[in-house]
Amino acid sequence: TGPFSAEAQGQERAAQIAVKEFNDAGGFKGRMAELLVRDDKLNAGEAATRTLELIEKDKVNFVVGSLSAAVQLSINNVTKARKVLFNSISQSDVINEASDWSPYTFHEALNPHMTGGAVGRYVFRNFGKRVVFLTADYAYGHEMVRGFQTAGKAFGVETLADIRHPLGTSDFSAFLPRIQALKPDLLIMCNFGRDLVNSIKQATDFGVKSTTRIATPVLLFTARLAGGADAFDGVVGGTSYYWGLESSVPSAKAFNDKYRKAYGGDVPSDYGALGYAGVRTVLTAVRNAGTTETEKVIAALRALKYDYYKGPQYYRGCDHQSVQSVLIVRSKSKDMKDKNDVFEIV
Repeated sequence: TGPFSAEAQGQERAAQIAVKEFNDAGGFKGRMAELLVRDDKLNAGEAATRTLELIEKDKVNFVVGSLSAAVQLSINNVTKARKVLFNSISQSDVINEASDWSPYTFHEALNPHMTGGAVGRYVFRNFGKRVVFLTADYAYGHEMVRGFQTAGKAFGVETLADIRHPLGTSDFSAFLPRIQALKPDLLIMCNFGRDLVNSIKQATDFGVKSTTRIATPVLLFTARLAGGADAFDGVVGGTSYYWGLESSVPSAKAFNDKYRKAYGGDVPSDYGALGYAGVRTVLTAVRNAGTTETEKVIAALRALKYDYYKGPQYYRGCDHQSVQSVLIVRSKSKDMKDKNDVFEIV
C-alpha cells in the first residue's frame, strides 16, 4: 500500500510467475516453493517487524524485496543479523557499501550510481549543463542526485538548486515558480511512483517544458500509464527494463509471453521484472546448489550467469551487485501501436 503500490503489485505478480515456473518443473526434489507476501506500508519499522515475523514465525528460507530504498536497509539489517539470504529489488547505493552489506546481501536492482550515471551522461551531453533537481527527501532521492552529480563532473555541470520534498507529496505548486525563475536547461525529477506522476503532471501544466527539458533517473512504465501521454511527452529517463525489448532480446519476449498468459494480455513493468528475476535467481541457485542450505545457495548465486528477461547478468563478487544493462528511454505521445507502446529506447 502507499504511494508506490502500483509498482509493488507488479513485483508480486511477476514473482508469482517465477514460483510457478519452478514448481511446474518439479520444484526442488519434489519440494514446492511458496511465495509469502507482506506489506511494508512504506515504513521502515513495519518492514523490520514483518521480516522478523517471516523469519521467526513463518520460517522462510530466503527474503526478496522490497520496493523502496526507504525500507530495504531495515530489512537487510534483520536478515543479515539472522544469516538469512536477502535479494533486494530496490535501488540503493548504501546496500552495496561496507556499512550495510553482508555476505547474505544480494542486489538484483540497479543502483543510483549506475542509473544516475547512465542517464546523466546522456542528458548532459544532449540537453545542457545548468540543472535543478526536484528530489524526494529520502535515500533514493539523495543517492540519485549524487549519481547525477558524480557523472556531471566530467561535463562541467552546474547544480542551480536541489529542491527537496517529502515522500508522498501531492501538491508541487510551491516549488515550480522557483524552478522556473532559475531557468535551468534541465529539471531532473529524483522521485518515484505517485510522486513522479504528480510532479511531472504539475510541471507540464505550469509550462516548465517551454524552457526546460525534464528527465528522471527511473522513468517508470506504471507512472507513464497513470500520468498519460501529454504530461510525459518528451520526458527522458532510465529504466532497468522495458517490455519493448522483446523485438531484439529473446529472453524479454519469453518473459513477456509468460506474463501475458498469466495476466490477461498485460505486459510486465520495469519493477515487475525485478520481482521475477529476484525470485528466479534464488530458486535457480537452490537447484544448482542441490540444497536449501544458505551458505551453499550463496555460493551458487555468486557463480550464476543468467539471462532471464533482458540480456546477460551476473552478481559481482565484491558486493553481490547484479551487473546489467541500463536502458535510456523517451516517453512517446504519438505513433503508439497500443496503450503499452509508451517508450522509445534511445
